[in-house]
Amino acid sequence: MTEFFRGKKVFLTGHTGFKGSWLSLWLHALGAQVTGYALPPPTTPSLYRLCRIDEMVHGIEGDVRDAEGLARAIEDATPEIVIHMAAQPLVRRSYRAPLETYQTNVMGTVHLLEGVRRTPSVRAVLNVTTDKCYENREWPWGYRENEPMGGYDPYSSSKGCSELVTAAYRSSFFNPSGCGGVPQHRAAVASARAGNVIGGGDWAEDRLISDCIAALMKDEPVQIRNPHAIRPWQHVLEPLSGYLLLARSLYEEGERFSGAWNFGPRDDDARPVEWIVSRLCGLWSGKASYELSGDDHPHEASYLKLDCSKARAELGWRPVWSLETALEKIVEWANAFRDGADLRTVSLDQIRQYAARCGSQWLLPSWAPDVAAVLPEGTGKDGAVPDVAWMKMQLENGFVSTVLASASEDVWNEL
Repeated sequence: MTEFFRGKKVFLTGHTGFKGSWLSLWLHALGAQVTGYALPPPTTPSLYRLCRIDEMVHGIEGDVRDAEGLARAIEDATPEIVIHMAAQPLVRRSYRAPLETYQTNVMGTVHLLEGVRRTPSVRAVLNVTTDKCYENREWPWGYRENEPMGGYDPYSSSKGCSELVTAAYRSSFFNPSGCGGVPQHRAAVASARAGNVIGGGDWAEDRLISDCIAALMKDEPVQIRNPHAIRPWQHVLEPLSGYLLLARSLYEEGERFSGAWNFGPRDDDARPVEWIVSRLCGLWSGKASYELSGDDHPHEASYLKLDCSKARAELGWRPVWSLETALEKIVEWANAFRDGADLRTVSLDQIRQYAARCGSQWLLPSWAPDVAAVLPEGTGKDGAVPDVAWMKMQLENGFVSTVLASASEDVWNEL
């Protein structure tokens, strides 16, 4: 992975947002040449400014609703990989600004793909949408990539529309088999759907974690809107690792990896809102409490889960941080912010820790893993011993020293 991205030219929309900032940090660390295209950071403070990401990427201030401006920026950058993350990402805001939501999320996708069609250098295109693009029937099982698109609210609907646009363009203009004489572009095109991403540095309005951290820092009770709503919570680095794997696969193998992909957490990390807030309050070192909000709120889905079997089987992707670990990392990041620490260093260190859990292909030489970084969660804390399957995985990834340091005699004999 580190060798693949070194020197690659990546065009990233939405690089000033929460997910875009984390991805910019990771791509830069991997050695990619990143051109970002986005509006100014949507919040103050912002992860983008706190981590000084403008020093790491070539940033272009622009709006994806500006078709010609976006196309010109893509052409000028001559990228090999395009990742589209710019969006109006908030459900509740979509009720207040439906026109902006559809213009940004639907026509923004059209404008991006038109820009790619004008740029011969592009080999891989990834459109990042959301798990909310599915027609949600409140099923207890996860949605698969071939389930129907839908959306009750303007945001969810707009992302379903973005998926349909991506599929239509893939069939019509990025089709290796041709489409009745229509000129074709060689790029492989995919979309990625993730669950509720959480992590340090998210200050967006009407998001559970950002609302929690803001209240806790003020010693105020956290207000909960939908305590029983269940979401597929995952640390932001989880889907980002999937996007990077998918981008590489699109670039190297093309059509085989075109299409839609789910990147969600483990089944047992789909938890109710109230459980998340209660756990965050328990991890917080200061005064912490929460209460149910009695205000009226627009409709939001109460249950939604993803089936990620395809990504596991074909990409070898899997979530590696539990929800508990994700919440710990959020509190760690928030404490660093409160204490005035260098948040670029803090964020890159969390990426390093995550990469160490993923395997040696993710590690830069300067990120040489220590045993504590790659041992299974719980090892060394409660005396748990790594099992044979986990040890075999570490041997395959080249972590021989980790195995030597942590395998019991019985496990070593089985290996």
